[in-house]
Amino acid sequence: MSLTSLEEKGLDPSVLSDQFFELWNQNNLQMLHLAAIQGFSKLSEPLEALLTILESCPGKQKGRSHTLGYHILMEFQMWMKERPQVSLSSLTEDKAVELQRRALGLLTDTQPNFVDTLINIYQLKALDPSIQCMQICKLQALNCYKEAVTLSIKLGLQTELNTEEMLIPLILQDKLPLAESFVKGHRQLEKQLVMLLDSWCHPDFNVEDIRKKFPRLSLSKHYMAQIQPKMLTRHVVRLLEKFKIDQSLCPNALHKRRLDSLRYLVYKTFGDKTMTEENWTDHVQYVVADDLELQVHLVELMVKYSSLQKASQWSLKYNIPKNRLSQGVWEMQQSLPPALQQICLNDLTQEEEWIPPQSHCQKFYQAPLTKDKVHFVDTLETLQRCQSIVLKESGVVGVDMEWQPTFGCVTVQKVALIQLAVLNQVFLLDLCAKGFCHQPDLVGFIRALFSEQNILKLGYGMTGDLKCLSATWPELSEEPLKMEGMLDLLRVHQEIQRGKVNRVQNAPREVLVSEDSSEKGLSLLVQQVLGKPLDKTEQMSNWEKRPLRISQIRYAVADAYCLLDVYSALSSNPASFGLPADLRSITSGQSETSKDKQKEKRGKKTAQVPRKEECQGAQRVSPPHSDTLKGLLCGEQPSEDTPPLPPQQLRVVCDNMLQGLGRYLRCLGVDVVMLENTDDHRVAAKLAQDEGRVILTCGQPFQTLRSQVGEGRCLSLDCSEKARDQAVRVLRHFNVQPTPSDIFSRCQACNSDEYVSIPRADMETMLKEKGLLQDHNTTDHMLEKSCQQEELRPDDTLTPSVTPGPPRYATQCRWASLSGLDRDTMTFPGGSPIQLHTVPPALLQRIPLFYVCTRCGKVFWEGSHFGRVLSLFQEVLHVTEKDHISVTGPFN
Repeated sequence: MSLTSLEEKGLDPSVLSDQFFELWNQNNLQMLHLAAIQGFSKLSEPLEALLTILESCPGKQKGRSHTLGYHILMEFQMWMKERPQVSLSSLTEDKAVELQRRALGLLTDTQPNFVDTLINIYQLKALDPSIQCMQICKLQALNCYKEAVTLSIKLGLQTELNTEEMLIPLILQDKLPLAESFVKGHRQLEKQLVMLLDSWCHPDFNVEDIRKKFPRLSLSKHYMAQIQPKMLTRHVVRLLEKFKIDQSLCPNALHKRRLDSLRYLVYKTFGDKTMTEENWTDHVQYVVADDLELQVHLVELMVKYSSLQKASQWSLKYNIPKNRLSQGVWEMQQSLPPALQQICLNDLTQEEEWIPPQSHCQKFYQAPLTKDKVHFVDTLETLQRCQSIVLKESGVVGVDMEWQPTFGCVTVQKVALIQLAVLNQVFLLDLCAKGFCHQPDLVGFIRALFSEQNILKLGYGMTGDLKCLSATWPELSEEPLKMEGMLDLLRVHQEIQRGKVNRVQNAPREVLVSEDSSEKGLSLLVQQVLGKPLDKTEQMSNWEKRPLRISQIRYAVADAYCLLDVYSALSSNPASFGLPADLRSITSGQSETSKDKQKEKRGKKTAQVPRKEECQGAQRVSPPHSDTLKGLLCGEQPSEDTPPLPPQQLRVVCDNMLQGLGRYLRCLGVDVVMLENTDDHRVAAKLAQDEGRVILTCGQPFQTLRSQVGEGRCLSLDCSEKARDQAVRVLRHFNVQPTPSDIFSRCQACNSDEYVSIPRADMETMLKEKGLLQDHNTTDHMLEKSCQQEELRPDDTLTPSVTPGPPRYATQCRWASLSGLDRDTMTFPGGSPIQLHTVPPALLQRIPLFYVCTRCGKVFWEGSHFGRVLSLFQEVLHVTEKDHISVTGPFN
């Protein structure tokens, strides 16, 4: 055939396709570009030929970021720009629809540029929606759920499709962000997504019913973690705020959140004993509200953790039906005199003294101010006086804010009180005063204060404060505050923590960061610098209730004024704290971190180990071998002569997605804090900052968390791994080598390492006093039955009457004296009762010694758990000749 006849017919698309494929295999993209420009011009029907070529292209290949089809399509798009005559409008309607159908069938690629370009070239948005929807259904039938949703978004088909069929596979495959993109901008679909997630929060929800609808859906073995009520509740609350949806549409999630909050309040009040009765009363009414089920649960918790009288008072307050009351509550109601039938609410008529008791002053930091130096600002007149003093040039102002705790029931809180501390006085801006919050002059004053470069504003962790400010005044979201002259003492505190030793000015001893201190955050900084911590009792007060109590005002004043005292102490002798002479220069160093992040984004993603250069500032100061830990945090491999770390020196905080990992690490002696089910991921960052811990997380939160803590202080793990394998990975990463003596050296329930030992005779006495031990014959019968179930004779289980030795982990724990136990209430000095109800009476015949955690009261005894742990972690345990311990029998 002659060249002339070839040109008349045009270039065969298959020939051009072969040429492209050959150049692609040679990785010669430059020649491919030239071949495309020349070849496209020789095609008689370019639009049809392009589809033929794309249909013959191979898929994704290992080691290449783009496919051959992607490169050909991008070349065609550039070629087409110079030839406007090449378009669908030049074809007949039937021919155009035929090509559009073929092009639609190619849209299985998830590369955005490929999809967008093909849609534009073949004008696929103009195609009949019914034809478009057929392609979406085909993708779903092929289990290409992500591709189906992506294409439907680009074609604008969201309202044409079955919402649940599109969203459920994404949620189960941990692609909720894509589901959010699908519904975004469609009000009804946004509601449907939130209501769908909320329906899964119902106690009767069964995921197997969902799986039956999608039998071919491929799921990882850990997909259940994505649909746990705690995770779903968090997503629902977040989406309520994001999409501005009425909370009444999500009763299940809000009930779950309030139930968790109620349990938290009960723990803080009656377990931890860190919440006052006044605050408890305020908060519990807010959380329970008019929900009958929560009211019933509150009464049940009162019976368990407080008293029948308290339970009866709350049941009377909410008028709970008799048939829903716990045993004994109704009888207690009938016996209460009228004066005791109501809950004793805050008695605001009782005047508090401004100066607290001497014991309080000796224990906590006190602002050196008399009551007349504290000024409430709630009118325009008082605001003008405040402005004239606070806005003085070259001044220093301590800034703090308080808001009403909502315990996760809403995601954004509004500021109730702003504290501005200047030398010798404090101004309290009362945003709850009627009409005051909406005064334009007030917002103008806030803008002027934060934008004035010549006024130094001191804060501590201002991110949360500024977020609440924006929620209080929406105009601050539209036109954000101009931040000038700010010094966040949290950054200064982090710089101090990077030093080796921190000496407290005028304090009796040296304070080490993270040295088993119960203080956190600003209170810890105040303790380190000024010698005494803050009293945080009123931190979780009802800050919207007026009038404020004296103790609340004292707390608010101290929280702001301590910033001035801390800054003054640090500025007068910065070198002793390892700080530069100009404290303001500390915050400017954050730009280096930003540069590192940008470099990291440009580089390839490496294994979940931080880069070596990220370790700067990651040194912990309290434990020995800090240089070793510093290197390990940065991903360095331990050298052969590097001594392993004992587990007690590794302090971690586990994200709530890694609770199984946390339990394993804790049982091996590692100091582990695990997030509560209702905690946001940001709580992990706060704990890491305050207590010098390493964050262990997985999935999406990793990037966010690593940016909030010191470099190299966040380790990401593979969610698909079993918890045991994750624990081995963590131990090897940090070169931690537990010994058999470390197993169970920490309480598995609360992480404490302090126990008290209780001999069998004392335990028997305690059980009898609490009515938990039946008569002798019944006990013997229970023992015999238990032994028969274990295929043992009763005599085989009896322990010889010898004085038991200490447990194997005795040297790794702190041991308290039994004399500190209140024998009347069976509670420890911290307020926790011994959990006697968990001790089976049959154990008394064969267990000579019980061990009780002094923090939570949990009771332990020697059994077979030790052998199971020893077997699970034998590859990382350091076992010596003296560790010949039976793993099958009880401790002798």
